Amino acid sequence: MPAEKQPAVLTVEGLRELYRSGGTTPREVVLAIIQRAEADAGMNIWITPPELGRVEPYLRNLEHLRMDDAPLWGIPFAIKDNIDWSAAPTTAACPAFAYEPSQDAEVVKRLVAAGAIPIGKTNMDQFATGLVGTRSPYGETHNALRPELISGGSSSGSAVAVARGHAAFALGTDTAGSGRVPALLNRLVGYKPSLGSWPVRGVVPACESLDCVTVFASTLEDALTVDRIARGFCEEDAWSRELPACAQELPERVLIPRLEELSWHGPFADAYRTAWERAVQRLCSMGLAVETIEVSLYTEAALLLYEGPYAAERWAGLGEFVESHPGETFEVTERILRSGAHERHTAASLFSAIHRLQRMKRAAHRQLKGAVLAMPTAGGTWTREQVLADPIGTNSAMGRYTNHCNLLNLCGAAVPSEDAGDRLPFGITLFSTAEQEALVRGVALRFVNGAETGTMRSDELEAMKEGV
Repeated sequence: MPAEKQPAVLTVEGLRELYRSGGTTPREVVLAIIQRAEADAGMNIWITPPELGRVEPYLRNLEHLRMDDAPLWGIPFAIKDNIDWSAAPTTAACPAFAYEPSQDAEVVKRLVAAGAIPIGKTNMDQFATGLVGTRSPYGETHNALRPELISGGSSSGSAVAVARGHAAFALGTDTAGSGRVPALLNRLVGYKPSLGSWPVRGVVPACESLDCVTVFASTLEDALTVDRIARGFCEEDAWSRELPACAQELPERVLIPRLEELSWHGPFADAYRTAWERAVQRLCSMGLAVETIEVSLYTEAALLLYEGPYAAERWAGLGEFVESHPGETFEVTERILRSGAHERHTAASLFSAIHRLQRMKRAAHRQLKGAVLAMPTAGGTWTREQVLADPIGTNSAMGRYTNHCNLLNLCGAAVPSEDAGDRLPFGITLFSTAEQEALVRGVALRFVNGAETGTMRSDELEAMKEGV
């Protein structure tokens, strides 16, 4: 199949059907991806772009695999450039930090063993510190749909690569929301598994105790296919846990925030609020009990990530590099990292925060027993110019509904909802406890596949909005 005839959107099942029918080959798909990446070069998606010589060994490897035995046979995927791939340098979007990994990260190794083809390393907010996609010396990654808007970070390139048809799926990482915000802004699914369920061996740490690897895909089914392969205990990973893959189940309740507790930001704030109301109506039409709750607990937990002593964990991981390489780190990135070295972050303050967080975690897990929490993935977006004018404030707003997740030991699935406007995606994130991923999957599948069992009367919806 000629490059221009390849599917614009690449999916796992779509490609496998084409391969089975003889409609195309993995080599033809890779060649089309290389052309697309060259055409989109000005969007700053890649740090190590797709290149046939680098991919050739993986194409040859397919000759020794049967498609029926390899669930990702011939499926091209992108890798965020803080995840090791032995065929390319790992930079974490900092050239002075770059090194040549001797082996693949564990998740990359598992995906390759399943027949997937790694095609390149994607751009990112430097050292995974940011939710905007503008903090890279390799250029600001443009939004896949509207180039004047931000792409989201820190896994910006990974999300845009999938949205632009450069990959069927892409690996990101998520500490504060980096696997979810870019999914929202580029109309994708972003799946954030429970901490420890995917190995982080071979990943450059951001906040090591809170980091996880995530996946971006065009469909939830593709994301869950990748999850089944990437998931599993890794003996060499100190953070790894045995949390087996699970089927989907439906919860007893879906929880949503009281409307007065939500806030909206950016030039499309009103459109985002309206899109959230439509998403609530959709949730209420799915045949599940929907309840409004107070979410100050989650807001309080979110503040600990950057405004409390947990900021010191970033400095513990990267402070030595920053100190020994003056001028090599983005100014805003270094400012954020250095905040972790502030004298107020004492051992006593850290333990105080740990104890406080443990109480919040217990309260959240009680509230979420048998339940799923739905929130807007973000309360708005920004133009890239607006972010450059106020890099801290705009970035902070993007994490308002994401930062709590890993601190409270939750899993999450960011899924698209009805657009907020012209080429202006909107989406929600579904959260539950680490042990209840099946509930998140169940609600997410019902939400994205449009299974409706009834509609809510307008007076009922108004009451729900008001928290009655």
